[in-house]
Amino acid sequence: MKNIFNKLLLITGLSIALFSCEKDDDFATLNPDTTLTATSNKTAVVLAKADLGKDALTIAWTQPEYGYAAAPVYRISIAVKGTNFSNAINVTVGKSLSKTFKTEELNKLLLNLGIKANTITALDIKVESVLSATTIISSTVINLNATAYTDILDLSTPWGVVGSATPGSWNGPDLPFYQTASANIIVAYVTLTTGEIKFRTNNSWTVNYGDDGANGSLEAGGANIAVNAGTYKITFNTTALTYTIESFTWGIVGSATTNGWNGPDMKLTYDSYSDKWRAVVKLNAGEIKFRKNNDWGVNYGDDGANGTLEAGGANIAVTAGWYLVTVDFTKLEYTVEKTNVWGIVGSAAPNGWDGPNVKFTPDFSKDGVFLLNGISLVVGEIKFRQNDDWAVNYGDDGNNGSLEAGGANIPITEAGIYDFVLDLSTPSAPKYTKTKR
Repeated sequence: MKNIFNKLLLITGLSIALFSCEKDDDFATLNPDTTLTATSNKTAVVLAKADLGKDALTIAWTQPEYGYAAAPVYRISIAVKGTNFSNAINVTVGKSLSKTFKTEELNKLLLNLGIKANTITALDIKVESVLSATTIISSTVINLNATAYTDILDLSTPWGVVGSATPGSWNGPDLPFYQTASANIIVAYVTLTTGEIKFRTNNSWTVNYGDDGANGSLEAGGANIAVNAGTYKITFNTTALTYTIESFTWGIVGSATTNGWNGPDMKLTYDSYSDKWRAVVKLNAGEIKFRKNNDWGVNYGDDGANGTLEAGGANIAVTAGWYLVTVDFTKLEYTVEKTNVWGIVGSAAPNGWDGPNVKFTPDFSKDGVFLLNGISLVVGEIKFRQNDDWAVNYGDDGNNGSLEAGGANIPITEAGIYDFVLDLSTPSAPKYTKTKR
């Protein structure tokens, strides 16, 4: 009996000890009159490239009277006026009681909201005090008229390259020509198979040109132009109706690349939104240079290790990792920036669940959006993950196009060729689309 009594005392004492160890906050009651007051230092902002690095907008708030010693996390929610914050962008601030946005920071947020550049847009802004997943105190709504600027170029033209040598064959979509510094000279950077091509406008046969004499002179409705497989620069004089086709690539070569100093080089891709050349690549610790057409006849390095290029210059040292490499061959400038790389992995993907992932490329027209076109999938499942690793991955719990961290596998019920858009521009609402060709 004594042993039983002692056991009861022990259990009772343990219960009391456990109860006494509960934090006071677990039993705190939120002040029902708690309010959050937020203000803006402006009612309207007009953002401009000339103001890069300058303060654009400050949102400030006072700490609420919670009625107990709370530890809130504050965030700012920005949305287009009248949307009830349904597609808002949230900026987590932490414990600070204000946030000042730089011009470029605010501009990027506004463009990611989907607003039109150079147009006054009415916005709603609120500050939220997050105490727990279910306890959030919101401020009254601040109204702001904002005008964003575009920092991308529009070098598009109505002209394109079509034909059996192009990925879309004679049905298109056509490979695009882009504007150059000369009004009547346009250029296309294309990878072709052995076959034939023509030039036309607006993905239509209404206006099209071929070459009857295979002599570089174009005729309306003329003969198909024969080409061999390769990567080319096509220059088209729309006034003189002449053209040239030349082998053309820019690439990265060096001990830090997969193929070393002998190549073939890691290809750079033309980005018409910035008129620069870019690539997302995995590099080893070592050195790199940039060269044309996999040949040392034209190559660039960096004598001062300062981001500027010199013909035949010094090797550029890099550490191991994934990088976004950007080169401006007009200004002879470059950047090599660490980046994260997204890809598709799974039983439906070419490399299975072990990877490596089939990689997305950034959509340089919109921050946080990634494209993967022409991936061949079999019946099975996929997920999206970062840097060939499971530490950061997305699935789709509802199979409805919205993504959840660590979410459910995405079923592929029909084998075929697919195009994907991975949209992470709004961190609080990641999403994707897939289209079967």
